[in-house]
Amino acid sequence: MTYTGEVKVGGPADVHELKDLMITKIAVGPMDNNAYLLRCRATDEQLLIDAANEAGTLLGMIGDDGIASVVTTHRHGDHWQALAEVVAATGARTYAGREDTSGIPVPTDVPVDDGDVIRVGNVELTARHLVGHTPGSIALVYDDPHGHPHVFTGDCLFPGGVGNTGNDAQAFARLIQDVETKIFDVLPDETWVYPGHGNDTTLGAERPQLPEWHARGW
Repeated sequence: MTYTGEVKVGGPADVHELKDLMITKIAVGPMDNNAYLLRCRATDEQLLIDAANEAGTLLGMIGDDGIASVVTTHRHGDHWQALAEVVAATGARTYAGREDTSGIPVPTDVPVDDGDVIRVGNVELTARHLVGHTPGSIALVYDDPHGHPHVFTGDCLFPGGVGNTGNDAQAFARLIQDVETKIFDVLPDETWVYPGHGNDTTLGAERPQLPEWHARGW
């Protein structure tokens, strides 16, 4: 079946099958968060992006093979409600942006800086530090050698705009600058975007709207 990325709380996961990587997307309540399970097809090692909530749902998706690691995209509470339970059940290493680790109540084993590489089996994900939504938000870029890139943006980029910056003009200016220079300027239009909430998009679908986002200031 064709992957759409359209998932609902209480509904089934959707699976994006790439040559080297399987990406399973699921939505959990109560804030309609997305969680992503990445599985290296060569080694079967797994990594979870955002143990947002509903630990039982996430552990059911993970299955008996467990996970090697969990990446928390940023410190906001709706993205780590299930983290303690998932880590306790799996023994997974924890990763988060260095500047956000103090706001996450589960200890971070590996603080992440811009450009750091996080591995899941043979697959490499490059972290990009994006400031504005939180001080330490990170996106993860998978540059698929067999196709276009894929980027997991947390709450920094969605269909229709960048993440919430609380009407702080300086925070918005920093976030849109980081999103432009570290995401839009270096990745092609075909890049698939997996956000922390809601439907997926592509950079090509969003790029024409950048001037509008600048003008409106959010």
